[in-house]
Parts: sequence; C-alpha cells; structure tokens
Amino acid sequence: MTSFRTFFAATTALCAGSAALAADLEVTHWWTSGGEAAAVAEFAREFEAQTDHKWIDGAIAGGGGTARPVMVSRIIGGDPMGAFQFNHGRQAEELIESGLLRDMTHVAEAEGWKDIVNPPSLLEACTVDGKIYCAPVNIHSWQWLWLSNAAFETAGVAVPTNWDEFVAAGPALREAGITPMALGGQPWQSSGAFNVLMATLAGPDVLQSIYGDGDAEMAAGDTMARVFKAASDMREMVQGSNVQDWNQATNLVITDQAGGQIMGDWAQGEFAVAGEVAGQDYTCLPGLGVIEVISTGGDAFYFPETGDAETEAAQDALAATLLKPNTQVAFNLKKGSLPVRGDVDLEAANDCMKKGLEILASGAIMPDVNMLNTEDTNNQLNDLFVQFFQDTSISAEDAQARFVDIVASKD
Repeated sequence: MTSFRTFFAATTALCAGSAALAADLEVTHWWTSGGEAAAVAEFAREFEAQTDHKWIDGAIAGGGGTARPVMVSRIIGGDPMGAFQFNHGRQAEELIESGLLRDMTHVAEAEGWKDIVNPPSLLEACTVDGKIYCAPVNIHSWQWLWLSNAAFETAGVAVPTNWDEFVAAGPALREAGITPMALGGQPWQSSGAFNVLMATLAGPDVLQSIYGDGDAEMAAGDTMARVFKAASDMREMVQGSNVQDWNQATNLVITDQAGGQIMGDWAQGEFAVAGEVAGQDYTCLPGLGVIEVISTGGDAFYFPETGDAETEAAQDALAATLLKPNTQVAFNLKKGSLPVRGDVDLEAANDCMKKGLEILASGAIMPDVNMLNTEDTNNQLNDLFVQFFQDTSISAEDAQARFVDIVASKD
C-alpha cells in the first residue's frame, strides 16, 4: 500500500508539474495573405495537437518590412513575444549580439537537426559562435515567373517559356487590355524582382560577387548594365499595375488581369487558395526560364529571452514541433515552399513545387540575398528600386550608378 501511495503521489506531482508548464505562447509573424494564413494555421494546429501549450497568433499585416521593426521594438523594449518569424540570414544579428534571444542548441541536438536540415546552410544561418538560435521551417526561393495562361490566350500569343519571350509578348498583352506584368508598391517587391533579374540574366555568380564580396567594379560593369536594361523593360511592363501588396499583384495574374509576376514561390499558396491548377490555369518558370536556379532562403523562428520557465518550456516545444515530419508536410504544402527536411513525403506536391524539388535535388542552388546583405543594405536597395520602378524619369544608367555606391559602402 505504501509503495502504491508513493507511486500515486509521484505521478500526481509529475502531472501537476506538466500542467503548470502549459503556457499561452504568443507567436508573431507577417503571414496574413490567404495562402499564408492557411499555412500558419497548420503550425498552430500541430503545436496544440502535440503539446499542452496554446498558440496565440500575433500576425502583423504589411509584410516583413512593416513587421520586423515592430517585433524588434517590442523585444528591445522589454515586451518580448514567445516566438517570432524572421527570414534566414542576418536579420537577427544585433538581437543575438545583445543577448536578447535564446540559445536553442539543446533542442536542435535533441531533435537531430544537423542530420535532417537540408541544405545545411539553413542551419548554419541560424548559428552564431557555435550556438543555434533559430528553427528553420522552409525553403523559399525568389526566382520564379508566374504566368496567366488565359491572359496569353486572350492576347493571341503563346505562353512564354523564358524572360525574352515574356518581354516580347508585352505589346500584345497591352493591346488586349491586359497589364503585361504585375508589381506591388511595397519596396521589397521591387528590389526582390531586380535581384531575380540579376541572378537569372547575369548569373548567380555575379550576384554572389556583388552582394557577397562587395564587388563594386562588377556592379558597374557591362553585365550589370544589361540587367538594368532588363529592369527598364520591366518598368515599362508594370505600368498600370496599381496595387500595393504582393498578393494583390498575384491576384492580378490569378484573375487574368496581368500576364505575369516575378515573385517567390510563396505565390503558390495564393493560386492554391483560388483553386488554380499548375500547368492548366497558370505556368511557372523557375529562373525565368533562363537559368534554373533557386535560392535557399526562407523563414525561421527565433525565441526571445523572457526569464519565464513556462514560456521557455513552450518555446522548446514549438521549436521541436516546427521540424516534425507531419508539421513540415502540412505547412509547406499550404505555403508553397519546400520543406527543410529531405525525408518527408510530398506526394501531394503540385507541378511547380515538384520543379523546385528537382532543382534543389540537382544542387542548382544559391544563397539568399538576406544571407549576404545586412538589413541596412537591403533597405537602401529597397529605396533605390521602388523609386526606379515607379519613376520613369530615372534612367537605367543613373540607377546603376546609385547601385554601385550602395555596393561600395555595404557592410
């Protein structure tokens, strides 16, 4: 009887301890479009299904450029959330250096992340001085051109297979009352599209030399002059694309009001929510149909220091849940991104996601711009290119000169 009582008391204490460690965990992110909201709901569902904790959604509308300063301000101001989304790369450097983010190495080691995260650069982007500070959740690539099949049919031209054919189809689209190319007004969309032109028309090595090595001579050369000429062509094609958010621009393609859009593979989530079928309603051209390459950027979750044991237990549980096989499949199929683990079943992937998986498997990958540039450099590029695409009085030559100055002074 004594042993039973002792066992019962110990079991009761363990259950009480587990219950006491259940926490409401506020998770902030900028996933607010239809496809994004559907995807992040999978994270919340898996977290609550696999743990005793509760996901408190802290979505911030307006994209990363709006959300990141809000998140940083809260953390620095002593009002941290439980977890937050940033992109892979250098965005969290200062927070880590200031000791405001938790070292999550213990979770990474317990879950075997080094053995499952592919490519390894994703986990390396989370690692500072040998300590792992974030949980990478997906691979997103920018280098995609999304095309409305119906728009080209209406214009009486074949669906393009590469960038040059797309540019050549511009006048026919315009004559048919269709905006050739969609581009939203948020600055990051302009710089992102330009970076895609650079990576695919000049090549990944050129982008690496300019952003990775700060090669101002390369930035000023003839190869980049041709990229700026292509950007000038693009500026002509986007005239009349009077929307702000990226998903509004994607919707112009979905509704056949625009011929195409350069946007990352997260656009797939919007096509999926709209019931569009890859290869039937729309076409995707990785690498703009020129150089089939994808960047290994994406999203990761960081976990602020709170000094609260219950919150820390919930943070550990969320970090582990994010990389579980079922979570990876459910989230990435909705998000349009590729999973960070190569050992999961993606039988349900659509044609475009399968193209991305094939490119990843072939090794035709490049670092994401966020891994090469600081936030300050990216903001300067955002300012330059949003002005360029919105102001036709800025010549390609003047824009290139400003670009060279940014590269020459980058961190």
